Amino acid sequence: MSDEAINHHSADDPSLWWKQAVVYQVYPRSFKDTTGSGLGDIAGVAQQIPYLKRLGVDAIWLSPFYPSQLADGGYDVDDYRNVDPKLGTMDDFDHLTKTAHAAGIKIVVDIVPNHSSNQHEWFKAALAAGPGSPERDRYIFRDGKGPNGDEPPTNWIASFGGSAWTRVPDGQWYLHMFTVEQPDWNWKNPDVRADFIKTLHFWLDHGADGFRVDVAHGLAKDLDRDDLDDFKIIGGEMHCADGTHPLYDRNEVHDIYREWRKVFNEYDPPAFAVAEAWVPPEHQYRYASPEELGQVFNFEFAKKDWIRNDMHLAIEEGIAAAERSGSTSTWVMSNHDIPATSAAMGCRRCRLQPTTNLPRIGCCATVPLTMRIASSARSVRVRPS
Repeated sequence: MSDEAINHHSADDPSLWWKQAVVYQVYPRSFKDTTGSGLGDIAGVAQQIPYLKRLGVDAIWLSPFYPSQLADGGYDVDDYRNVDPKLGTMDDFDHLTKTAHAAGIKIVVDIVPNHSSNQHEWFKAALAAGPGSPERDRYIFRDGKGPNGDEPPTNWIASFGGSAWTRVPDGQWYLHMFTVEQPDWNWKNPDVRADFIKTLHFWLDHGADGFRVDVAHGLAKDLDRDDLDDFKIIGGEMHCADGTHPLYDRNEVHDIYREWRKVFNEYDPPAFAVAEAWVPPEHQYRYASPEELGQVFNFEFAKKDWIRNDMHLAIEEGIAAAERSGSTSTWVMSNHDIPATSAAMGCRRCRLQPTTNLPRIGCCATVPLTMRIASSARSVRVRPS
C-alpha cells in the first residue's frame, strides 16, 4: 500500500489515528513540576500540552503514574485505578485528557498486567490468608524443594538478579520475574482477569484512548510441569516456536487479549493498544492482530546497530509482520528500557550537548506503515531481549 493510500485511509477513519501517529513517551515524575515538590506531576503534563503540540506529537504515552513504592520506576503498582497522590489526583488526570484532546493529542496509559507491587491490597490479603486460599491463588505461590521446603521451587534467576522466588513466613514461595517487590499475577485466576477488565474500563471511561501493555508476552504461565529448571527468565533461549515456553509467548496469552479486544470495541472509536512483547519477528503478528491488541512494538529496529544492512533487515521484518497481522509497524528507537538514540548511534556531538530542563525527542522515523515512538523517559531498567 502506498504512503498516499495509508494517509488517506487514516484520515477517513478517525479510529485509525495510530497508523501514522508520532507517540511521545512521558515519564510524569521527571517531566514538569508545578508544585515545587521536586517531582513532576500530572498537572505538569497538561501544562506542557502546547509544547508537545508544537513538537508535532499526536499521542502521549504516560509511563506509570499509579501509587507505587518505586522499586521499579513505578512498574510496581499498588493501585491500578488511581493516581499517585504525589503526582496529583483523578481530577488532574481528567483535566489532562480534556486538555490533550482539545489539542488533538491522544492519551495512552501504561498498564502493567504481569505483576503488581507487594503493597497491593490483594497481595497483602494473599499473605494473610495462607496456603491454599482463594486470595493466594491470585498470585503464583508454590511449596519449596528440599526436605524442609527451604529451597526455591525452581533455579530461576530474576531479570534484575537474585532468585525469582521469595519465601514468606508460612514457608511458601512466590514468583517475581523482576524484583522482590513485584509478585507475578496468576492469569489462570478468574478474579485477576475480571479485575483487569475493570481497570481497562476505568481508564477508558476517564478519557484514555488506549494502552501500552507492559510485558505483554509474559502473562500466561505453565508451572505445573517437571522441566522448569531447563528454562530461564533471562538469558538463553526465551521462546519456543510452538508457544510452549513455561513463561513467555505462550499460546494462551492470546486468549487474554481477545477478551481485552471486546472491551476496546465497546468504545467509539475503539480503544488502541500496543504490546511490549519481546518475541521473534515471526510471532509479532499475533499480538498486532485486529482481534487482539492491534499493534506491537518492533524492537528489532531498536536492537540493530546503526548499519545499513542491519537496519534494512529490521525494516523488512517489521513491514512483513505488519502486513501479516493487518496492522502497521512501529519504529522504536528509544524508551525507558533502551538508551537514548544519540547514545545508541554513537553520536559524539549529541552526547556532549548540555542537558536542559525540557525533554528531547528520542526518535522520529519517516518510513511508511509506521507509528513512531519518541521518548522523554530516561533508562530506568533493562528488560530481557
